[in-house]
Amino acid sequence: MTTQISAAVQREVGAAPVLETLTIDDPRPGEILVAIKAVGVCHTDMVMRDGHLPIPQPVVLGHEGSGMIAKLGDGVEGFSVGDHVVLSFDSCGHCVPCEQHDPAYCNSWFGLNFGGRRASDGTTALTDADGKNVHSHIFGQSSFATYALVGARNAVKVDKDLPLELLGPLGCGIQTGAGTVLNVLKVRPGSSVAVLGTGAVGLSAIMAAKIAGAATIVALDLNMERVALARELGATHGLKADTATVLDHAAAAGVPGGFEYIIDTTGIPAVCNGAVMALAQRGEFALVGAYPAVNIEAPGNFLMSGGRVVRGVVEGGADPQAFIPQLIEHYRAGRFPFDRLVQYFDFADIAHAIEQGESGKVIKPIVRTPA
Repeated sequence: MTTQISAAVQREVGAAPVLETLTIDDPRPGEILVAIKAVGVCHTDMVMRDGHLPIPQPVVLGHEGSGMIAKLGDGVEGFSVGDHVVLSFDSCGHCVPCEQHDPAYCNSWFGLNFGGRRASDGTTALTDADGKNVHSHIFGQSSFATYALVGARNAVKVDKDLPLELLGPLGCGIQTGAGTVLNVLKVRPGSSVAVLGTGAVGLSAIMAAKIAGAATIVALDLNMERVALARELGATHGLKADTATVLDHAAAAGVPGGFEYIIDTTGIPAVCNGAVMALAQRGEFALVGAYPAVNIEAPGNFLMSGGRVVRGVVEGGADPQAFIPQLIEHYRAGRFPFDRLVQYFDFADIAHAIEQGESGKVIKPIVRTPA
């Protein structure tokens, strides 16, 4: 059997999504049909839209969904119809990284999250009004739609008293920023942190650095309104990025030897190449943005002699099944007010929501489906 849904379909690289009526399969063994309540708009959606990742066309994007379970496929355990879930990235569950609770580095990551089809047999879950296939399963969900088919591994059950429409961005952007601080860098109490870029990922990193007990948290950006918000959310210093070098900004913030941790969310190699020189002895630099095929460079003797580290980070190094509940507990306790980053849009206005996020006018757009 199938279900009729409304979905935002992208039919060619760079095109804005257009709402269409599609049909979605019933869940197969191991799959869950989720009625989407809301979905966040993430920068990675734009990267996929513009062909910087080879996503097949036509396709339904969207990978920060939240909703209610409508149907369960055979063999799914631990879930019931009506459960509230947050959707995150997909992973295989049986490679070495997955077995080590590091699914963000799953050996099958690319195919599962960007392949646009079921990994098991290459089929899609969606068909259009002409009976032609539309690619699905982006990040294991394709949640720019009123329903999505997901796997049990990338659905995280949440309590029903929580505001479900808010929670979708925990599945990608929010957990990326917070997880970089708490899971990967393991920022120490009393340490110094610089965050380059104050979008949703950067601001999540700043809130997490405050939770971790960092003594100096510096927000660097060109947008001073966002820098001001960063100060409200936990940054001890907010500075206009282009007024000095990052090392000079470190001195202005009271850490003249450089930062113990630097997190880049801009994805701009030139920014990284300058900022890496502001690492303190044994400092760590986390690459969190979406980077073009351009080298990130740093003098080898500078890295070696100071024991400095430059590392890439995917999805905040998170295991969503464990980390999303942790973030929710921080939110409940008032330590992680990520609700201050969001603005809601109707599903019919998804193209406008994407434009508002891409332009920087809105930090984290969330699109709500019809009730």
